[in-house]
Amino acid sequence: MIGRYQPFHKGHLEVIKNILKEVDDLIIGIGSAQVSHTLDNPFTAGERMTMISNALKEEGLAERCCYIIPIPDVWNNALWVNHVKSLTPHFDAAYTGNVLALRLLREGGIDARIQPLFDRAKYSGTEIRRRMLKGEDWESLVPPAVVKVVKSIKGVERLKDITKSDKITYLEPGDASP
Repeated sequence: MIGRYQPFHKGHLEVIKNILKEVDDLIIGIGSAQVSHTLDNPFTAGERMTMISNALKEEGLAERCCYIIPIPDVWNNALWVNHVKSLTPHFDAAYTGNVLALRLLREGGIDARIQPLFDRAKYSGTEIRRRMLKGEDWESLVPPAVVKVVKSIKGVERLKDITKSDKITYLEPGDASP
């Protein structure tokens, strides 16, 4: 199952539970792993791995989702499937909510399936990030383990700070500050 998980929420958790009715084990791929500290992608791959891992432990699902793998973007659709395959253990099927990813996986010979979304209007990273910025309740939309991670990294404050910038800044290797 591939997603960005910005942040991991209860909708993702329900999708995982549904997929686990069909499969024995689930590999979770964290897409756009190289991107963080932006409005759409405020959390790092490591933070997202921690959110997912802790939430799965909390739900007793960690043993069946034993691989959580960061997958950086390659920006070349023709190479993407082989890129994913090179980063993951062997898998028999792939689940995604992204129509382009579904097409690419199928064209790459993968048994690709649309993951059943769970109350998408309510459980979406976009909505949760919006609520974080507006000071509205977001905590009820994510597992308690994710609330703890977001609070421990001051994720809401980070998101609010990001909105104060008029441009996205990326650090180059060796830079001391943005």
